[in-house]
Amino acid sequence: MLAERLTRRGTKRPSTGIVHLGLGAFFRAFGCVYVADAMQASGGDWGIVGVSLLNPDTRDALRPQDWAYTSVTLVPDGPQFRTINVLNNVLVAPENPEAVLVAMANPTVKIVSLTVTEKGYCHNPAIGALNFDHPDIIHDLSHNLPRSAPGYLVRALQRRRLAGVAPFTVLTCDNLPNNGPLVRNVVLDLARRVDPQLADWIAAEGRFPTTMVDRITPATTDVDIATVELLTGYHDAAPVMHEPFSQWAVQDDFVNGERPDLAAAGAQLVDNVTAFEDMKLRMLNGTHSALAYLGYLSGHETIYDTIADPVFAAYVRQCWSEIIPALDAPDGVSLTAYADALFDRYANPAIRHRTWQIAMDGSQKLPQRLLGTLRENLAAGRDSPALCLAVAGWMRYVAGTDEAGAPIDVRDPLADLLRDRVTDTPARTVAALLAVPQVFPADLATHLAGPVTHAAALLWSKGARAAAQQVTS
Repeated sequence: MLAERLTRRGTKRPSTGIVHLGLGAFFRAFGCVYVADAMQASGGDWGIVGVSLLNPDTRDALRPQDWAYTSVTLVPDGPQFRTINVLNNVLVAPENPEAVLVAMANPTVKIVSLTVTEKGYCHNPAIGALNFDHPDIIHDLSHNLPRSAPGYLVRALQRRRLAGVAPFTVLTCDNLPNNGPLVRNVVLDLARRVDPQLADWIAAEGRFPTTMVDRITPATTDVDIATVELLTGYHDAAPVMHEPFSQWAVQDDFVNGERPDLAAAGAQLVDNVTAFEDMKLRMLNGTHSALAYLGYLSGHETIYDTIADPVFAAYVRQCWSEIIPALDAPDGVSLTAYADALFDRYANPAIRHRTWQIAMDGSQKLPQRLLGTLRENLAAGRDSPALCLAVAGWMRYVAGTDEAGAPIDVRDPLADLLRDRVTDTPARTVAALLAVPQVFPADLATHLAGPVTHAAALLWSKGARAAAQQVTS
């Protein structure tokens, strides 16, 4: 029975110490597991209240299960199952923003963590500053009940300051370079407009640790739900599927030092996360995006399907050969060995990570995942044909039709703007898209014009697979 196998009715719950904004599959497969392991190892009241910022689907699936769910580790010889019991509630922000602020302002809450994706910070990814023209930010400046993640952070911190309560630590778990300082800047930008004294208090008392998170988590499908039920004997409406690998590097900088014993759960508590972050963002996320666009255009549904194609197996190796010279390796880490491990993770047949899923929100992802490497290679005089082809692949993708002329469901906050920039030739399309300042800084766009136009001509004329083959030959 579900009540016996999955829920925790009749057991003592840990008190809530964490509110998490953006409760999707990734954090339930990653952060919740670390917190569960930390409490199992060292105790503490680190129960989590999750917040859905968009819709009630996760809340509605988990509430009948008393907030418990199944974590499914996908390994080639068959899935492994574990029940995760750290959630105390799930709130739906659009339904009751006041309840979210009350939860965040509660003095027992020491950490507010976030997985809201790159676009959830309402910033300009090309320059890293808050976008004051974003409609949610415009709303949040004139309303006490916010809509955006930065708005919730600022208004909740405002309540804590007025109540004489210490600020919570803001722990971002999204794939953004220098994500702690970036989120701090976004929060302070908004807080200065709300109340300059509030901004000063946050700057002095708040903490925004930098993190690097890594676990491949495909979207859960109806087939996954049916498979879990078949193999376990109980129905779980919201299991999460993930690879065996997991890595969390966290800057150990929390308000009053209050945090779960993450080290006991296997996280790396470090002074400086930058090297880990750059390695992961560029080597994993960068090649994930490259394979997503070119693999999708070539007709491959998943990363596994793409990497099983020998052309793309060689192509991703070429990408890593262009990325590694622009990186400083973390102490004790071989970047070549890390690339080999990434290849093995991509080649796990149990992971069905769809290229279309990874391709979403590319305008927000490219600056972090690809453009930093391209900038450094250009400055060093190093060619980057595979990475330029990845940028051209994104441009071909956001045009809205695949190589067979079929429509692509482009999910991107700039989708309409990008589609309107597409013209009749690859050269004109490249010029028009490089001129989008939300994605490409003007100085970088100037230097990318030649190599990306060359890659686009190759892509448009030969197709993605043949183009990938040519840049590796």
